[in-house]
Amino acid sequence: MTTYLLRHASTRYSTAHRVNGDPIVDLPLDPAGRVACRTGNGVTVAVQPAAWLTSAFARTGETARLLMGDVDQPVRVEPALNEVDYGRFEGGPFTEYARWLVAAGPWERPPDAAESQRGAIRRMLAGLRSVLKLPSPRVVVAHGLLASTLRWRRQTSRDDPGRAMPIFFDEVPCLYLVRIEDDELRDLIAALLEDLEAEEREIAAAGGWSSRPEDLCVLATFDGPSVQLEETNSDA
Repeated sequence: MTTYLLRHASTRYSTAHRVNGDPIVDLPLDPAGRVACRTGNGVTVAVQPAAWLTSAFARTGETARLLMGDVDQPVRVEPALNEVDYGRFEGGPFTEYARWLVAAGPWERPPDAAESQRGAIRRMLAGLRSVLKLPSPRVVVAHGLLASTLRWRRQTSRDDPGRAMPIFFDEVPCLYLVRIEDDELRDLIAALLEDLEAEEREIAAAGGWSSRPEDLCVLATFDGPSVQLEETNSDA
């Protein structure tokens, strides 16, 4: 039993590193994204999926339909797989959200948002677990954060089991495909949920979030070494 999870194809926002967590925003794939889907649809056709699942965003649905080609299959929509709600940062540069995230912490909801980053990851994992009920093989078209988080846990479980969950996961490219057997998928979801619970307990025990040097280092790379960060460490 197998799941193929992939990030949607490119949009004008993803190319410009702008954030979109509101599914009602009209944000279709860009021309390069459509071409990439048509070029790569042979891979998914060869898999002969028994089920397709997407988030409620237009870009995941469009990606699925283009990858399906002439195959006439229903596409299930699972809102639990939706992108993070960015609140007041909606439509803006990722760097603005990233600065706020390091200062406030991944358990804090952005202004005007309904959830935190970690809350969104929990939600996505619940949505991903639901695919195990679908016939196999199944293709899930979702967003970069979910694919990045799974890839991080997969690599960390093998190379550095005690490593703390980062704020910034290495970004996976558009149409990045992860093939996961059901037993491994269950294990990855369980491990990530345990990571989240452990982190939440640690933050509560410490009396709140404190920015970590590794997060500040990653943040500095977004704008280059010449940018001086406004000491976002809550200990300052």
